[in-house]
Amino acid sequence: MIDTHTHIYAAEFDDDRHQVMERALQAGVEHLILPNENLDSIGRLWQVQDRWPEMVSVAIGLHPEDVHDDFRDVLAAMRPLLDKRRCVAIGEIGIDLYWDKTWREQQLEALDTQLHWCRELDVPFIIHCREALDEILWVMDNFGEPLPGGVFHCFTGSVADVESVRKRGDFYFGVNGVVTFKKSTVSELLPVMGLDRILLETDAPYLAPVPYRGKRNEPAMIAAVRDCIAGHLGLDATQVDAATTANARRLFAL
Repeated sequence: MIDTHTHIYAAEFDDDRHQVMERALQAGVEHLILPNENLDSIGRLWQVQDRWPEMVSVAIGLHPEDVHDDFRDVLAAMRPLLDKRRCVAIGEIGIDLYWDKTWREQQLEALDTQLHWCRELDVPFIIHCREALDEILWVMDNFGEPLPGGVFHCFTGSVADVESVRKRGDFYFGVNGVVTFKKSTVSELLPVMGLDRILLETDAPYLAPVPYRGKRNEPAMIAAVRDCIAGHLGLDATQVDAATTANARRLFAL
């Protein structure tokens, strides 16, 4: 399995990161993709990649919750770092209007700028979308050139939302512990997404799947996500392993 979205560089893992990586390997996780948040987190991503270079890839981008009035200066400082070492995606980027709509216009511009980075570097995007699908699709509709490939991380929309995304491109959908939650409707989207466009992810340390809900999430727990997907699609876990791993390798050129 490949955990395509995990924040194991976060402080929550500082005391036992080595053990977390060991448990991931034992659970069958062969690779991790670490999406960035802001300028300060880039050094932590690189430290984890330096420690486990064969197992870890990184994505660089400015998380929408970190977009404020100084976002142009932050992006100007971040862009040269993309030339220092390979990143497999620009992310996580997007728009988040759940907690605060104050920076809506800045988030629109930041997303557009970073989507252009994807085109410049020929890498996909990792989209964070919360209460903002219309805004993200508006940016895509006004992009002005062919869109890059990418994944909509932690996708929890409706069937109509899946179809709206599909109209813009042949994108992937990240599925994590939310699919295991009792009141979640993500399971209803799985057949519409299609196994050939689903990526496994944890978003660790957040969104631990059942039966670990309420605990710190970690990559090893992705097996519960895989098993849930397999159950809803009537497949063996090995089929979900193989398909989602192939999807991740294809999208991120691993």
